[in-house]
Formats: sequence, C-alpha cells, structure tokens
Amino acid sequence: MKQARAVGWSDVGEREASVVQLCAAGDEIACADLVAEHQRMVVQLAVNLLGDRDEALDLSQEVFLRVFRTIHRFRGQSSLRTWIYRIAVNQARNRHRFWRRRHRADQVSLDAHVAAHGEFLSGREAGPDRVLAQKELAARLQRALDGLPFDQRTAIVLREIDGLSYDEIAYSLGVAVGTVKSRLTRARQALRLELREARTAWRTV
Repeated sequence: MKQARAVGWSDVGEREASVVQLCAAGDEIACADLVAEHQRMVVQLAVNLLGDRDEALDLSQEVFLRVFRTIHRFRGQSSLRTWIYRIAVNQARNRHRFWRRRHRADQVSLDAHVAAHGEFLSGREAGPDRVLAQKELAARLQRALDGLPFDQRTAIVLREIDGLSYDEIAYSLGVAVGTVKSRLTRARQALRLELREARTAWRTV
C-alpha cells in the first residue's frame, strides 16, 4: 500500500521553520501566533468529531498543550498544519474511547457541514412540509454519521469538510493512503444509502 509522502524541511518553508524554532525555544509571541492561526481549525475539527462545542474547546487546550510539549520533535515530516491535525485527531480519539468506556452516546455535529456546504435541500422556498422533510433528512444523516466507526467518521470529516488530501489524511491518522481510501469508501456508502432513503421519503411529501 502507498504510504503518505514524507514532507521535508525544504517543503515546509522558512516561515514555518522559524515558527517551529521560536515555539520550541519558548517564545511567547510565536506560541500565541501559532494558536491564533490554528485554533479555529482545531476547535471546528473537534466539534465535528465530538459533537459538543464545550468539549471541543476543552480538547483544543489539550491539543495545544501537546503541540508545545512536542514541537521540538517536529522535523518537517509534514506541514505544520497537518502535524497539528494529527495531534488533534489522536486527542479526539482518546476522548472518544473515554466516552465509550462510560457508555456515552458519541455524536457528530452537522452544523459545520451545513455552514460549509449549505442546506441539504435547497432551491425553492421551503414550505412547512419541506422544512419537516429537511429536518428528517438531517436527522437520518446524523444517525448515519453516529453509526460510523470513529476512524471512518474522522476520514470523512477530514476529507469532505476540512478538505485534506489523501496524503494529509493518511499522516493525520497514521495509516496508509489505501486505508484512507477504504475508510472513505465505506463511510460514503453508508451515508449515500441513508441519503437515498431519505430523499425517497422526501419526494413522497
């Protein structure tokens, strides 16, 4: 299977290398700048994976603590953004496992998807029946996402919402590119089936 391509320092660029070096040296301004640049990305990813904004904000703090504890080990093996994604995914996975041990229902928020891609049903003015059908469709997709294994859900979020490449997702998840494609295929099949059934029901409204 194809592995994700390693990125070297020459690919990372002087600015990113400088940021890494300053943060590793404990430069407070550089650390604050790094957080300001990447925090929204981390929080939104956590919301999409955990479905709870308060949990996402709490997780983002853990992510950046981890970033600053380990940034001295960063050697340009990926872009800095992708490296932070990897840390965020690992922290979210740990949180998800913690929840599962306590039988908490894991959720995925559709708010970010709607904000990024628009409403699932659009076009003509929505009457009461269409609004109801739209809510039913969102609920069906929610259930489909809830039913996906965490790694499939993560792959679909990173690809369809965050727009990462296969190589970036592979690095973020610590798996081969082929594994990413396989997870995406299975996740899309499950979501497509749910969407097809929902649209069939909507057409009868």
